[in-house]
Amino acid sequence: MDKQDAAEIVQIEKVVKRFGDFTALKSVDLSVREGEVVVIIGPSGSGKSTLLRTINQLEKHDQGRIVVDGIELTDDARSLQRIRAEIGMVFQQFNLFPHLTVLRNITIGPQKVRHMPRQEAEELALQLLTRVDIPEQADKYPGQLSGGQQQRVAIARALAMNPRLMMFDEPTSALDPEMINEVLKAMMELAADGMTMICVTHEMAFARNVADRVIFMDEGEIVEMSTPEEFFTNPKEERAKAFLDQIL
Repeated sequence: MDKQDAAEIVQIEKVVKRFGDFTALKSVDLSVREGEVVVIIGPSGSGKSTLLRTINQLEKHDQGRIVVDGIELTDDARSLQRIRAEIGMVFQQFNLFPHLTVLRNITIGPQKVRHMPRQEAEELALQLLTRVDIPEQADKYPGQLSGGQQQRVAIARALAMNPRLMMFDEPTSALDPEMINEVLKAMMELAADGMTMICVTHEMAFARNVADRVIFMDEGEIVEMSTPEEFFTNPKEERAKAFLDQIL
């Protein structure tokens, strides 16, 4: 099925988010279709991460509507739990439990939230570790792994919940350069498998090669939205041109 014909899995309408007197998101509109890879780029402080965090309500929006998989995000705790179970989130920091093995880090969610039997959860975890290319690390603890390996465990952990949507918030920014490619490779394979993804990243080659749409944000607004080809070869807005001139 063409992605243009796929159902919208995220709908964001006129979303505003304030922190005190500072408005981090200014009436943002965005929809993401099933199977689509959307990459959000822009200068530091432009609202990229805040937008991601409102989608799973790590930050509550002040105005507007956010609908994920047909459920509007409100203060209702049950609907919020349902939504969070459908969204995998990978952060800059790996957020693994240091006192648990890699295997246990991955199985704990499916067992507690999805009520999956332990053996089934462990089989799934080993499949996912193979998928991100580190099956031999299952019995180690996070502190024994490199940063790139820890981030791939974080991706496997998110995938273990069988999410409808994966969100990545600058997943390579805390990594040494030689570790970045191994994480991007795992993300590219996810995209090739048809996972719906929203990624905030500074990795322009990834945006160019993997995204269906590139979104450029600045000062809490979506300034430009287009295909990677259009954005990187012929940006329309001056702010986007200035940003690309700085980083390319």
